[in-house]
Amino acid sequence: MMALALREARKARGQTSPNPMVGAVVARKERVISRGYHAQAGAPHAEAAALKKAGDARGATLYVTLEPCHHQGRTPPCTQVILSAGIRRVVVGDIDPNPHVTGGGAEFLASRGVEVVTGILRRKCHELNEFFNKHITTGLPFVLLKSAATMDGKLATATGDSRWVTGEKARSYVHRLRNDVDAILVGRGTVKKDDPSLNTRLPGRRSGRDPVRLVLDTRLRLPLSARVFDQDIGGAAIVVTGPKPPAKKRRAFEKAGIEVLVLPLARGRINLSKLTKKLGARNIQSILIEGGGEVNASALLYDRIVDKIFFFYAPKIIGGVKAPTLVDGSGIEMMSKSLNVEIIKIRRLGSDILIEAKPLYS
Repeated sequence: MMALALREARKARGQTSPNPMVGAVVARKERVISRGYHAQAGAPHAEAAALKKAGDARGATLYVTLEPCHHQGRTPPCTQVILSAGIRRVVVGDIDPNPHVTGGGAEFLASRGVEVVTGILRRKCHELNEFFNKHITTGLPFVLLKSAATMDGKLATATGDSRWVTGEKARSYVHRLRNDVDAILVGRGTVKKDDPSLNTRLPGRRSGRDPVRLVLDTRLRLPLSARVFDQDIGGAAIVVTGPKPPAKKRRAFEKAGIEVLVLPLARGRINLSKLTKKLGARNIQSILIEGGGEVNASALLYDRIVDKIFFFYAPKIIGGVKAPTLVDGSGIEMMSKSLNVEIIKIRRLGSDILIEAKPLYS
């Protein structure tokens, strides 16, 4: 039953931010009466959606992936809806990590005579909302880093050609990642070389959600004509620059509706730690980095803001001393000081390999 509730929750992938994804199932004994999920912020919560479909749910069991809320938000407290429906037993996957509500819903229901069971498929329910969980407890966004390379670790040839490193299935997977996140980040070099639009394209499905597009441009040198700044083909765009950007250029960007965010530098580059704090304060819960080797080095080795890595490897070898690699920068001097990672998953996407990993910062 909890697995069915998880399946319901995933139907709203990429649509619920800043709320978590939640799924619910109403059942009597082994028979499913109804299912529901939280579709988007402001819409009914999963419990309310499932109970409305159920009709008469008196004496039934409610399975829900996240602890029912016990506070008034845009919608009424789910605990009151559950009590009004006459639910006898509530089975919870994960306890709400929100420090303002943790334990409140489960405790309240138990105090009103409802049998409450917690921790069913807890790890899967917790992983479902890793973006929400980090942001609600730290105020910082969850950061994904994606990069695609040949088997010898090259992002492009020595001449800069990178169309295409990986195949269609891998590229489609990246668009699903874009659909999941609140913002996508690239450096000036990527925009100059590839002129990407950075919008979300899901072939054969809905168009997807376009994340906020963030561009690192230390001296504000990119032209306004770059596709990433075209708001007709993507989400809002923000150019992140260093102190004292050229006043005339800044006015031109702002006149075109492009926000210019000024931040201090670290090692001559945008301070990514300060950037994530700024974005977290704006309720941006997740960021996908799709930069080049220099941005990857800053994010992974120096500012250490990355929570999860997605490295795609294509069955190609191109060589070249001057060909850009997955992680550039000055690098680590001693192997003993290298950044270790935990391999989470390895999968095949067409002819390409995806390695999903978690950085182990000391």
